[in-house]
Amino acid sequence: MKYDYLVVGSGLYGAVFAQKAKKRGKRVLVIDKRPNIAGNIYTEEMEGIHVHIYGAHIFHTNNKKVWDYVTQFAEFNRFTNSPVANYHGELYSLPFNMYTFNKMWGVVTPEEAQAKIEEQKQAAGITEPKNLEEQAISLVGTDIYEKLVKGYTEKQWGRPCTELPAFIIKRLPVRLTFDNNYFNALYQGIPMGGYTKMVANMLEGIEVRLGVDYLENKAELDALADKVVYTGAIDAYFDYKLGALEYRSVRFETEVLDKPNFQGNAAVNYTDRETPWTRIIEHKWFEFGTQPKTVISREYSSEWKPGDEPYYPVNDEKNGKLYEEYRKLAEGEKNMIFGGRLGEYKYYDMDAVIASALAKAEEELGA
Repeated sequence: MKYDYLVVGSGLYGAVFAQKAKKRGKRVLVIDKRPNIAGNIYTEEMEGIHVHIYGAHIFHTNNKKVWDYVTQFAEFNRFTNSPVANYHGELYSLPFNMYTFNKMWGVVTPEEAQAKIEEQKQAAGITEPKNLEEQAISLVGTDIYEKLVKGYTEKQWGRPCTELPAFIIKRLPVRLTFDNNYFNALYQGIPMGGYTKMVANMLEGIEVRLGVDYLENKAELDALADKVVYTGAIDAYFDYKLGALEYRSVRFETEVLDKPNFQGNAAVNYTDRETPWTRIIEHKWFEFGTQPKTVISREYSSEWKPGDEPYYPVNDEKNGKLYEEYRKLAEGEKNMIFGGRLGEYKYYDMDAVIASALAKAEEELGA
């Protein structure tokens, strides 16, 4: 059988494109090298809890078109992301808000908090932030930067904050209110039943083959379809011939605990440099769990090397230039579409991945 589209990767981008193509009457084959669908949003049941195997994924968007699309395939709960920062046993509210400023400085009014931030910014002599450290101090002052930003960020990126670009921290929420909602999004939540179930609903009626490595079997797989939608790493596609793009990877240590509650919150970030993990996720709280046991995952950030799972593109100037060279090569590939976080070498929130796949499907299929 000849397919219209071979979709490489069953993560969000691949699943959305495949669903749209199938709806337009196209013959679609989806392949994935993993033994499961859903890419990095894969959830697996343990002790009745949907565990986010590749890290916490909290859906949030202001894009009504994306929300209307995704809610066809899952009902979402009302989960609100309110992480807690742990600095050597001191607990602070994330996002940075009046609870954070009160605990840090004893200030009570927004005016006092603003004055304290301004005073520390002036003392640091920052006018035009040139790196992440300067940007952070100009947003929240020196005390909060030193306790709640610096250690966490350097663990996550494996680089000093003075070597990281300012834009990474620009989206950090800072509020002179008592709002504990990390995402300032109209729609947010977790799909009830887990993300894997949601992706399975997207792929309903579509042929899926798991445990198939596209790059190892490229010639025979390409022959199966008129067009290929590739959501893997763009540099891997070209066999790294211009050099490898840099990624950060994440390692997880997941354990089942024989107690109903470990930390009382879905996410606790460990912001000191000495604690080796960046955060602990307690999965049951994503769905207001009442199970007698709990499942936690410690997250450790590391530099990516071949064989690891690439998570976060290192979107600095050097990698940006290299990606641009690969993108030009990709444009010369006949009947190929490169999409998603790895195919476009872009740090993508889930809603942006869906929006990108929907736009590409409209352009391709008129749907």
